[in-house]
Amino acid sequence: MATNRRKVMVPSTMGQEGVALLRARDDIETVIYPPTIGQAELLPMLADCSGIALSLTPFSQPEMDASPALQVVARIGVGYDAVDVPVLTAHRVPLMIAGTANSVSVAEQAFHLMMALSKRNVALDRMVREGRWRERHGGLPMELAGKTVLIVGFGRIGTRLAKRCLGFDMIVLVRDPYVDPAVIRAAGCEVVDNLDGVLPRADFVSIHCPKNPETVGMFSAPQFARMKPSAYIVNTARGGIIDERALHAALTSGQIAAAGLDVWEAEPTPTDNPLLKLENVIASPHMAGVTTEAVAGMARTTAQNILSVLDGTPNRDNVVNKEVL
Repeated sequence: MATNRRKVMVPSTMGQEGVALLRARDDIETVIYPPTIGQAELLPMLADCSGIALSLTPFSQPEMDASPALQVVARIGVGYDAVDVPVLTAHRVPLMIAGTANSVSVAEQAFHLMMALSKRNVALDRMVREGRWRERHGGLPMELAGKTVLIVGFGRIGTRLAKRCLGFDMIVLVRDPYVDPAVIRAAGCEVVDNLDGVLPRADFVSIHCPKNPETVGMFSAPQFARMKPSAYIVNTARGGIIDERALHAALTSGQIAAAGLDVWEAEPTPTDNPLLKLENVIASPHMAGVTTEAVAGMARTTAQNILSVLDGTPNRDNVVNKEVL
């Protein structure tokens, strides 16, 4: 048994594939903690922690101050809006994310929501169960072929969604000012320079950008006012990028047709959220990236990310704050 074992903390929701990688190392002490742990309980545990994997747990200045031995923070996923990156950077601690481990799952869920909305899956299922067959022609499903989708964010997930949409003969527009336009064109998509200007063209909008001060409230009343009455919007990125009050107003007034939401401004979203009362909303509980395959992949990648830093060979591709390396 190795001496001077380094303590790595992981939440109990982390896939066993990742836990097994950590436990296979005799120089690592693996400590399991509940993902809903409170700050008062967490801070003392960080005193001798070398690495931590995060699911729901926020990490900012108080956590950093309590972690004198910390060498790496890893998110079990790709979003990191609950982590104060500048605080980690100031202490030269890399923040690692799970790369492409859940990209396919999220892209598939976004495409599924587009399909479910356009094919009226929920409404038609309810008609059959309630014996209302005669109403089936009251609102017809729609084909995806030939329709225009606007993908906001052309990273690991947006690029994969684009391939699926192109495979269904859709016209794909992409808004991502941080991606070389040549890359977007090479993928068979059209570059969008002005978000508001292109909204009247879109039959579908699917959001795949990070949540940050630039994107919070990106879709609010002015944007919905520019969209087609027949348009659908899908969000599998982060809650808060869509203004929920403005979305509710747009859906109830007929400004847009329907929405598919996997993420919410508050999570769990309250059961009295007015959006949940609308028949033209399909809801899911932030599960787009949580499939059998993605959970296993994210767990393995998260464990490998932590070990790469502790071993002195960090996986640069998965480091958010590369300037610390």
